[in-house]
Amino acid sequence: MATKTAEPPAHSRVPNGPTLLRNYIGGRFVDGGRPFDVVDPATGRVHAIAHEADQAIVDAAVAAARKAVEGEWGRMTLAKRRAMLNAVADGIERRFDDFLEAEIADTGKPHELAHHLDIPRGAANFRVFADAIANLSTETFEMDTPDGGKALNYAVRKPLGVVGVISPWNLPLLLMTWKVAPALACGNAVIVKPSEETPSSTTLLGEVMSEVGMPDGVFNVIHGFGPESAGEMLTSHPGVRAITFTGETRTGAAIMRSAAPSVKALSFELGGKNPAIVFADADMDAALAGLSRAVFLNTGQVCLAPERIYVERPVFDAFVAGMKVRAEAMKPGLPHDAGVNFGPLISAEHRDKVLGYYRSAVEDGATVVTGGGVPDLAGEAAGGFFVQPTLWTGLAHDARVCREEIFGPCAAIIPFDGEEEAVRMANDTEYGLASSIWTTNLSRAHRVGKAMEVGISWVNCWFLRDLRTPFGGAKMSGVGREGGEHSINFYSEPTNICIKL
Repeated sequence: MATKTAEPPAHSRVPNGPTLLRNYIGGRFVDGGRPFDVVDPATGRVHAIAHEADQAIVDAAVAAARKAVEGEWGRMTLAKRRAMLNAVADGIERRFDDFLEAEIADTGKPHELAHHLDIPRGAANFRVFADAIANLSTETFEMDTPDGGKALNYAVRKPLGVVGVISPWNLPLLLMTWKVAPALACGNAVIVKPSEETPSSTTLLGEVMSEVGMPDGVFNVIHGFGPESAGEMLTSHPGVRAITFTGETRTGAAIMRSAAPSVKALSFELGGKNPAIVFADADMDAALAGLSRAVFLNTGQVCLAPERIYVERPVFDAFVAGMKVRAEAMKPGLPHDAGVNFGPLISAEHRDKVLGYYRSAVEDGATVVTGGGVPDLAGEAAGGFFVQPTLWTGLAHDARVCREEIFGPCAAIIPFDGEEEAVRMANDTEYGLASSIWTTNLSRAHRVGKAMEVGISWVNCWFLRDLRTPFGGAKMSGVGREGGEHSINFYSEPTNICIKL
C-alpha cells in the first residue's frame, strides 16, 4: 500500500518541553486555535499541549470526511477496505511502544495494564470488524405479485456518511477504536473528538493512518472540550449523520439535545451503578479474585465496575475480610515502577469528586473497612491524583454512594438474606449497564442472570467479552448496542431493492 507523510507530525517535541498535539484533518496535521494543557495524572505535570479546534477546523473536518465518502473511500471495494483496516492494526502493533507511552502519559495507568489490555485491544478492534463486515449477510425475499408474477427483494448495506466519534478518557485507545473500526468497515468517514484529558493516542493514530496510506479525510481528529467547543460543534453540525459516544449520562443527554435538530442517529454507552451478587454457594476464592479485580482495575475508572456488592449473609464477614486483604495489597505509584498495579485518577477535579464521595459515605454512617483517603507517596508520585482503594460496610441501600456513580476504586458491601431480596436491590437503580453474579447453582445462575435489568450480565466472571456479542446499557446507561453485527447495523443503513421478475 502507498505510504504518505503527514506534515507537520502530530507528536513534535518542544526542546525540553511538552509534546504538541495537533488536529488531523484531511490527512494532514493542522494547528488549532487556543492551546490547552494535557496533564500526566501520575505526577500532576503538563506533558503535552493540544490545539483546540475552532468552527473553521470542524467545518474543514466535515468537508474532508464527506469528500472521502464521495470519493476514493466510497468507491473502494470491500476487499480493499478490509485490507486497509488490517493495515491499521499492523500499524498500531508496529508502533506498539509509542502507543503505550502515549496512553500511559495521558492516563497514568500502570504499564502492565496498558501493555496487556489497552494497546492489544486497540489493534484487535480493527481486525475483528474487518472480519465482521465480510461475514454478514443481508435479507432476501421472493414474493408473489398481484398479477401472478414474482418479485425479488434484497437489501444492500450502505454507509451513513460522516460519523462523529466522541471517546472517553478511561480507556482512550480501546474505546475509540471500538467505534472507529466498525464505522470504517462500513465505509463511513469519521471525525474523532477524544477527551481533552487523553488526546495523545488518538492523535498518534492519525500518524498511523497516514503511514498505511488511508485516503485523506477518512479519519479526522479534532481536539477540544464539550459545550461551546469542538464537541458541541461536532454534535450539532448538519453535515454529520451520526454520533457515537461513551461517557457520562448527563453528557449523553446534552449530546441528544445538540443532535436533535438534524435528527442524527445516536449510539450511547453511558454511566452505570453496577451491582454484583455473591451467593453463599459461590466459589469464594474465585469471587474474591474476580470482584477485587472488578472494583480496582484502572483505579475503578471502568464503566462496568461494580460499586455495589450484595453478599449473602452466611459468607458476608469472610467476603469482607477477603476483599480487605486484596484492597490493601494494591500498590500505587508511577506507571513504570516495579510492582505498581494501581494508578491515579484522571485529574485533580475527579480526585476531589471521589474524595467527596468518600466523605459522604462516612457521613451516612459507613464503616470504612479500608482506605477512605489519599495514599502517602513520595517523589514525583506525590504530585499525582491518587486515592486509596476503599471499601465500606454498614450503609443503607439508599445511601448516596449506593445510588450515584462514583467512578473510583471503591464499593459498598451490603448483606442480603435471599435471592429475591438480592435481585430487588440490584435492580433498584436508574442505571442498567452490567451485573456480576457469583454462584455454583446452575439454575440460579440462569434465573438471576436473566432477571438483571442490564445490558450484560456476567456469571462467575467479569469483563469477559466476546466482541461479536451485543454490548450496551439499559435504562439510563445507554442507547443501542455495539459489537459484531450490532455495530455494523448502526454504522450502515439498508436499502431494499425490489425487482419484478
